[in-house]
Amino acid sequence: MTELNLDKMRTEIDRIDSRIIEFFKERMETSLEIAKYKQENGLPVLSDKREKEILHRISEEIGEPFDGYARLLFNTIFDASRSCQNNFLARKSDLAERIAKALEETPNIFPKKAVVACQGVAGSYSQAACEKLFPVPDIVYFNSFEGVFNAVGKGLCQYGILPIENSSYGSVDTVYDLMQNYNFHIARSIRLRISHNLMAKPGTKISDIKEIFSHEQAIGQCGKFLKGLKNMKTTVCENTALAAKMVAESDRSDVAAIASKECLDLYSLELLKKHIQLSDNNYTRFICISEKMEIYPGADKISLILSLPHVPSSLYHTIAKFAALGINLTKLESRPIPGSDFQFMFYFDLEASVYSQELINLLSELENRPETFLFLGSYTEVI
Repeated sequence: MTELNLDKMRTEIDRIDSRIIEFFKERMETSLEIAKYKQENGLPVLSDKREKEILHRISEEIGEPFDGYARLLFNTIFDASRSCQNNFLARKSDLAERIAKALEETPNIFPKKAVVACQGVAGSYSQAACEKLFPVPDIVYFNSFEGVFNAVGKGLCQYGILPIENSSYGSVDTVYDLMQNYNFHIARSIRLRISHNLMAKPGTKISDIKEIFSHEQAIGQCGKFLKGLKNMKTTVCENTALAAKMVAESDRSDVAAIASKECLDLYSLELLKKHIQLSDNNYTRFICISEKMEIYPGADKISLILSLPHVPSSLYHTIAKFAALGINLTKLESRPIPGSDFQFMFYFDLEASVYSQELINLLSELENRPETFLFLGSYTEVI
């Protein structure tokens, strides 16, 4: 193929693209006219039967080898049309009003002092995250993650700190499972570098150790190190700092804990091995929750919980709505709905701003659907 022939074919492609643009614009304008008709007659935007008929016809007309590509193209066009229609038909929702109120009432600066709920005891990683977010916190400790949710929900604490995922070991499932049961909002998040250390009572050697206590996440993050210890029992505790406290208070001399270096002085323990996690780039992401919605200036992340119809392509169509607005999804987590037949709740993290009216229209559309929709917050993540 000569360069002259390639230039000629590219010119032909440009001509075809111009025709596609012309027809696409015409199709979208017609789609808006249909939206007006649907609004006047109370009809839904989505017509699943109509879309299937079109896809069947397109597949028959184009034939092989391009029928699969054509179906993909027209599914994308359907998503663009639905998004356009939904923006036109967008109804004001309770969420839109609550977001507007939060933007108006939230102070310009994140607070330096607050009563904050943390899970565990002194020396926990939640405490470290808390102290990075709040220079002067009044920390109240609770035995469980659910205790933190309860404390915030009942107004005992203004904020709560909860770990939700680790870069080496994945999501903290317990926290995700609790999210759908409590009314809360994410006010801020933070990524904290985690360094795990093996510690025991003074005078204890690694060869003396028969049992190691820690949180399941910490145990998982130190899996490679632990595999190198022969005949070692690991016992899961509710918190790494609690594990250190248990070792300090035990009458045994053959136990150790995996915890933060702060626990060494707090519980008069001795360092046996430092930095035993799988990777030096080991980070845990914590969220700071509040009962009241607070949206501080510069908020550029949004978190949502959705349930979707138990039908093919429902997740795809939802993701396409965000894609049509150019919104980047940074996390998608699925959790089974208790008592359901293989149905799931989905957790979304988005890079987006609530100052976008198009996004507010989309969130309003999602809230007005019959399925579960929870807006968890618009916030900034601190590194």
